[in-house]
Amino acid sequence: MKDLNQLLLDFNYKQNFRHDDFYVGKSNYYAFELINKWPKWEKNFLNISGEKYSGKTHLINIFLKNFKGFRLESKSLDNENLKKIKLYQNIVLEDLDLNIDEKLIYTLFNLIDQDNKFLVITSTMPIAEINFQLDDLRSRTKNCLLAKIENPDDELMFALILKNLSDRQITLNKKLINFIIKRVERSYGKIFEFIYKIDKISLKKNKSIDFKIINEALEQ
Repeated sequence: MKDLNQLLLDFNYKQNFRHDDFYVGKSNYYAFELINKWPKWEKNFLNISGEKYSGKTHLINIFLKNFKGFRLESKSLDNENLKKIKLYQNIVLEDLDLNIDEKLIYTLFNLIDQDNKFLVITSTMPIAEINFQLDDLRSRTKNCLLAKIENPDDELMFALILKNLSDRQITLNKKLINFIIKRVERSYGKIFEFIYKIDKISLKKNKSIDFKIINEALEQ
C-alpha cells in the first residue's frame, strides 16, 4: 500500500494528515491487516507492540473509527471501568506494562472471554515477554494474537520523515531525505527526535534545512 496520501501527493506535501492516514510497510503490515480484519480473528485477544511513535495509537484510532469500542489506559483501569466494559463489544487497553493492578487485568481477560468480546492491547514490549507476577495472568497472555511492529525499513523511514516534516510545514528534497535515512538511527522515536532537532536548529539559525544543518544535528 503506497498511499500516505500518495506519499504526500508525490512531494507536494504542504498538508497535515487525517488521523486515518497510515503508511503501511513491511514492519507494520501484519498489525494493520489484523486491525482491518476484525472480527475475523483466530482469537479474541490482540496485542500490538512496538516502540514509542511506531503507530500503535494510530492503528487504534483506525480500529475504533471503523468498529467502535471503549478505550482506556491500562493505568486507569479500575472496578468502575470494568462495569462500563459490559456495554461494549470491543475494548482497547493502551500502554500495558508492569505498572498495573495485575488482578484487575486478569479480571478483564476473564470478562472478555466470558462475554465473547474482543480486547486489543498496546504495549512497548510484546505481552508474552512481560514478566507479570500473577501466574494466571501470565498464562492468559499466551492466548493473545501477537502483532509486533518492527523497526522501519527504508521505505517506511522515508514516509515517516515526510510525515514529520509535513506536520511542521517543512519541505525537503529527496536527496536530503535519503541522506538522513542513511545516517539516522532506524527507530521511530529517533526519527521523530531528529526532525525536531533539525527544525530547531533551522529556526535558531533562521536558515532553510541543508546538509550543514543535518550534519550539525547528527553530531549533537
